[in-house]
Amino acid sequence: MGFSSNLQSKAAHEALLCRQDAELRLLDTMRRCLANKVKCDREYAVAITSVALQGQKLERAEDLVGSLVAQAWKNMLEELDNTARLIKHNADSLESKSLDKLNSLYAEKRRARKQYQEEHNRIVAQFTHFTEDVARKKTEYQKYLELYKLMRSRFEEHYIKSGRGGRKLDDVRDKYQKACRKLHLTHNEYVLLLCEAAEYERDFRTVLLPGLLDHQEAVQEAFIISWRTVLEEVAQYTSLCSEKFRDAQSRVETSLEAIKPNQEYKDFTEKNKTAPASPVLFTFDNSLVEDTSGKLLPSQLTVDNLTIEWLRAKLVQLESSVKEVQEKQASHSSHVDLANNKNTHVDMLTRVDHGRRELEELRCREREMQHQVEVIKSALSELGCEEVPPGCDLSIDSSFVDNHTNMGTPNTEQQQGGERSSSTFTLKRQHQQRLVEILRKPFRRLSAPSSPILPPRSAGEGREEEKNTSQTTDDEKVCGGGADDDDYGDRDDAAEITLIPITPDSHSTSNSSSIDGGYTVMSLSAHRPLVDEEWFHGVLPREEVVRLLTHEGDFLVRETTRNDECQTVLSVCWGGHKHFIVQTTAEGHFRFEGPAFPTIQELILHQYQSGLPVTGRSGAVLRKPILRERWELNNDDVVLLDKIGRGNFGDVYKAHLKTGKKEVAVKTCRMTLPDEHKKKFLQEGRILKQYDHPNIVKLIGICVQKQPIMIVMELVPGGSLLTFLRNHAGSLTQKQLLGMCRDAAAGMRYLESKNCIHRDLAARNCLVGYENIVKISDFGMSREEEEYIVSDGMKQIPIKWTAPEALNFGKYTSLCDVWSYGVLAWEIFSHGGTPYSGLSNSKAREKIDTGYRMPAPEGTPDEMYRLMLRCWEYEPENRPHFDQIFLVVDTLYGAHR
Repeated sequence: MGFSSNLQSKAAHEALLCRQDAELRLLDTMRRCLANKVKCDREYAVAITSVALQGQKLERAEDLVGSLVAQAWKNMLEELDNTARLIKHNADSLESKSLDKLNSLYAEKRRARKQYQEEHNRIVAQFTHFTEDVARKKTEYQKYLELYKLMRSRFEEHYIKSGRGGRKLDDVRDKYQKACRKLHLTHNEYVLLLCEAAEYERDFRTVLLPGLLDHQEAVQEAFIISWRTVLEEVAQYTSLCSEKFRDAQSRVETSLEAIKPNQEYKDFTEKNKTAPASPVLFTFDNSLVEDTSGKLLPSQLTVDNLTIEWLRAKLVQLESSVKEVQEKQASHSSHVDLANNKNTHVDMLTRVDHGRRELEELRCREREMQHQVEVIKSALSELGCEEVPPGCDLSIDSSFVDNHTNMGTPNTEQQQGGERSSSTFTLKRQHQQRLVEILRKPFRRLSAPSSPILPPRSAGEGREEEKNTSQTTDDEKVCGGGADDDDYGDRDDAAEITLIPITPDSHSTSNSSSIDGGYTVMSLSAHRPLVDEEWFHGVLPREEVVRLLTHEGDFLVRETTRNDECQTVLSVCWGGHKHFIVQTTAEGHFRFEGPAFPTIQELILHQYQSGLPVTGRSGAVLRKPILRERWELNNDDVVLLDKIGRGNFGDVYKAHLKTGKKEVAVKTCRMTLPDEHKKKFLQEGRILKQYDHPNIVKLIGICVQKQPIMIVMELVPGGSLLTFLRNHAGSLTQKQLLGMCRDAAAGMRYLESKNCIHRDLAARNCLVGYENIVKISDFGMSREEEEYIVSDGMKQIPIKWTAPEALNFGKYTSLCDVWSYGVLAWEIFSHGGTPYSGLSNSKAREKIDTGYRMPAPEGTPDEMYRLMLRCWEYEPENRPHFDQIFLVVDTLYGAHR
């Protein structure tokens, strides 16, 4: 049918997944329908048997001996009883054979869909990994190329100025040789990576992706064969022998004969047909080698004394890997015999095709590595028996020497057109020989300085010949030798570059400043701590910072911790988001690339007033300070009292605010958690801050000025609703229970109007306040979307509270919360009972899929239980929305005495 040639695009892949989901839903509908038919057929058989027994009970039967009418009646009743037994037999067979096969088919199809999606994601992720590696290696190449150019220009400059050897010239030469080595090694790594990426890209288009799609096509067709077999059995067991049923059966069989596996996906394939994936060309960027004096050539390995040992080691490594792959291929080939395998069973087909695809992947991997082996061998063979050339030889020609030795020659000599004197020629010759001798000396590694920033030199030392030469990529914004707070780069590289801070001539100490254009006026106090500045945001996580900085020039200051060291970071929105670590000089002052200041406030004010870029490379200019939001509280304003609980991210405390002595509840986040978890922790605060409803727990603020990060909320004195129900089971009236259901419905109606999906609605996540008012809490899993698709697995999902469509397909809407509300109402009327008691999560899920629903707890009003059942409708569209739920519960509450 052409899966491999027509369905390679991302859109076709998504369409195939949607088709598989639709088939799963059809299978599920068929299962439930057949289960109901078995039940009805058995009840019908029992009714017919009862009728037959009733007809056989005749008074004074002996008076009818010899009667043909009585004998005919008796025969009719016997046939009626036989018919009942036949119907019951067919129902039993339908359940034990066809329905079981349908259940197995459903489970196999779900597993096959998951395997296909995981396999597709894996090979696409590997292709993406190669693409990112190529881009990253190219960026690294550009970095070392810049370093190489800089070191070469320095070497040439010192050579011309000094005219002879010396320690300083030796140091410059060593740095240049080291930069040259790194450039050449990176060049070779880039060439090999391009070889590997190109091989994988071709295999991805021609072998891996088509192979996966061919296998999926075979699996889909095998499912159709099994599906047709099950339907044929169903038709057989539901067949009756009357003329009318034979006619109907004939029509069913005719329609079943029309099911052709090789035609099933014809219309689908034509509808979603796309062109095969276009090849992605991995080519060498020739601009990278334009300034390398011809030493480095595009797409060619460089063999010299800098790279020869690395190339030989790499060759040995690759040849060893090729041998291992070949051994694995031989092992796989002995276990896979596709040609003689005619079994169409789904499990067998899956195992065979999996082995075949593993074999194909091994062959692809062998070709990728073999290509690299050939490239390296070819490069080494070209060297032959010749001496390995020096990698750092400048190969200075006479024009280079002429240009630099004539720099001091008066213009009159050129105008006179005289020939060069013999002394000038001798001087040039000496320069050239000296240069060659210097470059031929062995490499010497310099030890790294103790600090990447040196103290300013005294006035007597004169002007420095070297400037700040820290080289970084765009993603590593190094400020005066420091690194971005998330990306630290190569420390060896930084150690080899001398970094000299620029001493400021003067700096401002005014208390306030402003920039033309109406931007915010910044205040400054030499005695005020940094934590009191409104533009200082404490330990606010990086993700939250990015959310606050929205316009070019927006900036704020925060703190971060790396390797147990606290660092102050300036975050700026400028062509994206850039983060600069504030550097500390030997005198204890603070700086970026420019002047140093006694305090961080003065440093930030200088950058803001002057309009100068934070670093020359980034070009980032400070335009508008972003002040703390009103709900960002100071940690010192919160006094923790008693520990009252424990959450996923840390402990929960009872506390009070210094301003007003108001009692509050405080959730804390453990300091050792990674930034990703801190982001999830603050997500609850970000959601709650915009909500204001009596049945939603109220946010007071967050504390991010220092560790630990805290979320401050109103203190709800009754604690967890689940614990409250269990502790007061004997004293709660039916009206009070209805009131709790009404409060929860009111809160959820408000959330639904805000397009907020809670995803974890349960009694344990509700709180009880004064007068038994219920408040929705714990928004850690919530999402502010009309529809939310889970794509990272189903970990930590409350199975017994979660709707079937969310469990089966990861699709969440507000109607999933409606299902959970039904379970919450059941918890309330069972006084904190455990849903589906005695059943495991998987067993409860199976019973729900077959139509089972929990019985009403004792004392539940009939109208309330009917509402629970409506909340538990299998199809989401059949469930009520929360405004309807609130109306029903409010009416019941008002009518209850």
